[in-house]
Amino acid sequence: MTDYRSRLIGCGSYLPETVLTNAELARRVDSSDEWIVERTGIRKRHIAADGQVTSDLAMQACRRAMDHAGIAPDDVDLVVVATTTPDDTFPATATQVQAKLGIRQGAALDVQAVCAGFVFSLAVADNFIKAGQVGTALVVGAETYSRILDWGDRGTCVLFGDGAGAVVLQAGNGDGVARGAPGWGQAPGILSTHLHSDGRFRDILYVDGGPSATRTVGHLRMSGKEVFRHAVVNLAAVAHEACEANAVRLSDIDWVVPHQANLRILDGIARKLGLPEERFIITVDRHANTSAASIPLALDEAVRDGRIKAGDLVLMEAIGGGLSWGAALVRW
Repeated sequence: MTDYRSRLIGCGSYLPETVLTNAELARRVDSSDEWIVERTGIRKRHIAADGQVTSDLAMQACRRAMDHAGIAPDDVDLVVVATTTPDDTFPATATQVQAKLGIRQGAALDVQAVCAGFVFSLAVADNFIKAGQVGTALVVGAETYSRILDWGDRGTCVLFGDGAGAVVLQAGNGDGVARGAPGWGQAPGILSTHLHSDGRFRDILYVDGGPSATRTVGHLRMSGKEVFRHAVVNLAAVAHEACEANAVRLSDIDWVVPHQANLRILDGIARKLGLPEERFIITVDRHANTSAASIPLALDEAVRDGRIKAGDLVLMEAIGGGLSWGAALVRW
């Protein structure tokens, strides 16, 4: 039996052209640039144009990832879209992305795990590849959160933005090394993924509407202090879990690419893990919280500017509504 491993061979991202600064936002809501920066670290965010839907953003990110990987539409066997803001109730936004990219084969599906959606989608595609069912997969996180925000609620509307990021996974072998054996973590690819959910905490982060409950989509609602507490504790725990599963130490990690919720959460995670903040890829100041898109957006930036390079050990982790959280450990 072949020991397949998912290798990340390309990445790409897309941000809408419209930029909304804190100063501009403060004209709509009782806030200021200083207040927002002090509490969140966010200075600006990108907003999708009228008529620009989630699949449009995802398509652009996927095209750039495919170009980076050097693959064509005929090479793609699977499209997985992580989103909380789909184009329609159905069909899956992934099918729209598939069609817009000219992919005529394979399968396309959505994964809904809110801000943890990209990590969950990465795990889904990785398992398809490890099972030998898929050779090449597109995994994309894409969001138009501006469509579900209450722009009068300064506790939430200042936090979020729109965007998309994508990666290309391709099947490779595990170089004949068993998991946990010497050399296991040196070959490039996804070493492991770790997923968790706990529905008891649904009410601290949710959207108050949906076709089954109210037939209309409402607005995002959040208990910020509770989300902060769970984020720091759970993301630190899942980082340890990923390291233990692969017999590596936290100090071996070259880069942490976390969900870009806000700077205070990222600072709290860094302190709890005992890792220097210099090892964290941070884009929240320019992108805000783009939910499922935040990790691949940050990942693409760090790969393009040369910070993440071949051989680096990269930890990706996120937490979102559900609550759902998870991590992926990758050898670049």
